[in-house]
Amino acid sequence: MISYKEISPSEFFYQHRELAGFSNPSRALYSAVRELVENALDACDAYGIFPEVLVRLKEAYPSPSDIKEFELYVRDNGIGMPPDKLPNALGKVFYGSKFVQKQTRGTFGLGGTMSILYGQITTNKPLRVWSSTGSGEAHYFEMMIDVQKNRPIILKHKKVESQWKGTAIKINLVGDYVRSSQKIKEYFRRLALFTPYADLIFEDPNGEVLAFRRTVERMPNPPREVLPHPKGVDAELLRRVIKSSRRSKTLLSVLMRNFQRMGRKTALSVLQLAGIDPNTPPSKVDLEQIRRLADAIKQYDRFLPPDSSCLSPLGKELIEEGIRSELNPPFVYAVTRKPTSYEGYPFIVEAAAIADRAPGIKLYRYANRIPLLYDEKSDVVWKILTEDIDLKRYRVGEDEPLIILTHVCSTKVPYKTMGKEYIADIPEVEKELKLALQQVLRKYSEYVGRKMKMETQKKRKNIYAKYLPLIAKFAAMLSDQKVPDVSALINLVEDVDLE
Repeated sequence: MISYKEISPSEFFYQHRELAGFSNPSRALYSAVRELVENALDACDAYGIFPEVLVRLKEAYPSPSDIKEFELYVRDNGIGMPPDKLPNALGKVFYGSKFVQKQTRGTFGLGGTMSILYGQITTNKPLRVWSSTGSGEAHYFEMMIDVQKNRPIILKHKKVESQWKGTAIKINLVGDYVRSSQKIKEYFRRLALFTPYADLIFEDPNGEVLAFRRTVERMPNPPREVLPHPKGVDAELLRRVIKSSRRSKTLLSVLMRNFQRMGRKTALSVLQLAGIDPNTPPSKVDLEQIRRLADAIKQYDRFLPPDSSCLSPLGKELIEEGIRSELNPPFVYAVTRKPTSYEGYPFIVEAAAIADRAPGIKLYRYANRIPLLYDEKSDVVWKILTEDIDLKRYRVGEDEPLIILTHVCSTKVPYKTMGKEYIADIPEVEKELKLALQQVLRKYSEYVGRKMKMETQKKRKNIYAKYLPLIAKFAAMLSDQKVPDVSALINLVEDVDLE
């Protein structure tokens, strides 16, 4: 006989933690560091606070094995979490502040909680967290997660007087730092490159400290929450919105109140296309009318583009300044494309070409300011560079000392998996990435051209400097004249400016 049962989200990810990037001890350690750091940065960025993030990873106890228990501590200076919200925010899968139409590093409200869950699964030790909203007191919790019921189990809670503001989290987890150390260190290097307004400190289990200090004194404009765009609406979302509309007395006011770019004239046109009376009370709307309304929204082609104020690109100047401060390259050129959208979700693409000092093309990928280090060849950018763009047209060979950087920011980055490591080949996103890459590669090609011209001029000048004095000397000897000064002739060969 077949039996049926329901499992909680916590139970599901307990059984399938590889879906969230916790597939093995090496990857899990990297994912835990990354998720907690990104939560810390979000707690600062969105409120205009210059981030100060400390990450300390140390062995819980000595062990000869590479796979061992670690203690991971992450502290920020963000807004903190209210004590009544903190237990659910950290102890309940799919509970948090990120399920809104606004760009954040986190997408599913899952990563931080998944790190805590993984730590509990592998060590059976509780989460320890300190948090203060700046009210003059800090709250300390020791917690575990009830996996079967998807809820926090509070083991201890106390409050103390404190002028500190922010959140600090400490978890124990099993990991493999020997195999993940290079990825973790590279993650911090690339994060610092793209977050030049932050102080980032990482202390590893071997006592090595990586410190990246803030190099710019300004931040990108923080994103603001916006209403959903009609083009991203389906019948299920419409049903929920209409059902929960208590302040609206008509279907017309429901559309105007709950969706962006839906003024009175536009809403009337959509309802007319659906064949629905605008004055219909929300409580009287049936499933057939919802279906017709969803179809009408899809057919309507005169909506204004989505509001892009919910996005926060880094911007051309900050990208270039961050790259110069961390890499000091001989050439860098960045672009920020105009906002566009896919399926009603706004997005902005940024790209940069960077002259490196070591041979070989390197690809730095970012999404909502998150460095993407795994599964590079599955990403849409790899497809564009290997299939759609002929790099030789831009004077780029296989051993070219070049770094290509891309960044996609959106309220819904089209990741292929919940592990958030590579982006799908959505046509609209692919098109914008290709245009951005072509733009920066054209500038890089100009730089290479100037560099080649400079080398040619340098060789010519060296030849003149070597042979002109000899010619002048021998000519003077033959004519019994004084040897003339030929430096002016040599200086006629102009130097080429690489900038």
